[in-house]
Amino acid sequence: MTISKDAFFIGNQWVSPASDRRFTLVNASTGEEYGSAPEAVEADVDAAVAAARKAFETSGWADASPAERAAVMQRFVAAVAARGDEIARTVSAQNGMPIGLSTLLEGQFGAGVVQYYAQLAEGLGAPDVRPSQMGKETLVERSAIGVVAAIVPWNFPVTLALNKIAPAMAAGCTVVIKPSPGTILDSYLLAEAALEAGVPAGVLNWVAADRDVGAYLVSHPGIGKVAFTGSTGAGRAIARTCGELLRPVTLELGGKSAAILLDDVDVGAFLQGVPMASMLNNGQACYNGTRVLAPRRRYDEVVGALAEFANGLVVGDALDPATQVGPMASAAHRDRVESYIGIGKQEARLVAGGGRPQSTNQGWFVEPTIFADVDNGARIAQEEIFGPVLSVIPYDGEEEAIRIANDSAFGLGGSVWSADGDHATQIARKVASGTVGVNGYMPSLGAPFGGIKASGLGREFGPEAIAAYQNTKSIYVMA
Repeated sequence: MTISKDAFFIGNQWVSPASDRRFTLVNASTGEEYGSAPEAVEADVDAAVAAARKAFETSGWADASPAERAAVMQRFVAAVAARGDEIARTVSAQNGMPIGLSTLLEGQFGAGVVQYYAQLAEGLGAPDVRPSQMGKETLVERSAIGVVAAIVPWNFPVTLALNKIAPAMAAGCTVVIKPSPGTILDSYLLAEAALEAGVPAGVLNWVAADRDVGAYLVSHPGIGKVAFTGSTGAGRAIARTCGELLRPVTLELGGKSAAILLDDVDVGAFLQGVPMASMLNNGQACYNGTRVLAPRRRYDEVVGALAEFANGLVVGDALDPATQVGPMASAAHRDRVESYIGIGKQEARLVAGGGRPQSTNQGWFVEPTIFADVDNGARIAQEEIFGPVLSVIPYDGEEEAIRIANDSAFGLGGSVWSADGDHATQIARKVASGTVGVNGYMPSLGAPFGGIKASGLGREFGPEAIAAYQNTKSIYVMA
């Protein structure tokens, strides 16, 4: 059975597309067609931006009280949560995320993101009166920034969309969401949830488009801010456009994070953390700690344990609850990951995986792969592979471990593992990265998430994210 969609969600209406162009969605586990949906052209983007602009300027959404917006968001939470299982199945079929993970992170956590910002929204708008050195006082006021272009990737399509939608709604913005061409069908479930929840017309709009039309959205004169998650290359192009336009932009980009195993590490505890910290979503997560830094004294032990661990992972259909590692999201992406594995075979020693699983000849599968004797200057240690491929790098002494961890163009995630949590925290403070985990890794809704260097600009999560969707005005009261 295939799922066919024939309209965009614009202004709370199902709007026919301006052309007959369509995207075909493929089941990553089988390689078979899963569905299709319309592909936006510039006229469709114009319609979506116009609807969002109208809603921002005339619907009263931007001027509503924080409590009124929070009430709408709470209804949206309930509608998203009610579709959790269907969201999880739809995401897993399209991008290969194991169903257990998609149930947790796409079906449940996404609703939690909206819940968190709905609660924060209730507390917005309190007067901010500051002392003035030259007059009576200064009033600091915040207002919604306008229409947001939210551009979402395929690896966590629901949660990463809601990471942008929720703080934007809390601030009073309206949003045009462009999902990835590889994961479109889940966006229809979110649109249905918005309609059921009574989100005002034009506050949320979805149009799927390719990169060129996405670039048109980024540069559209009706847009007030861009929020993007994706590759560093695409992020640089968006940053150039926004820089020229002096348009605010948030960029959550790639990573090549390091997992530092200190000399007293419990290797068994580290292996239990690997699925979330280093191989999340079949390796298709930007913050994965894919460089494993191991003390030379225990290097062979770590390499052997990781090789055994990788060989024991259950690789299979993303919709099978027993699956631990599903397929790559597309044939093209599998080819890219395999090209890096080929490079790795020339640069290092392959100790696990390195091919396609023998258990299936369908779908876009790659075996979990471990390379040993990796130099940190190797391409597999410096470039983002975005697959289930780990590079184990030896080090001598903690200062060298910190130096190696920081010797990267990226700075998004990372982790430090030790029997002494306090000492691991001290090491974590020295890692040049926007986020670091201690004896595990999982972003927290209440704290800012984002990267430095080539990993991006700005932050999502936490109260700080709302400020990215607001303008700030100071009113100097002189007497």
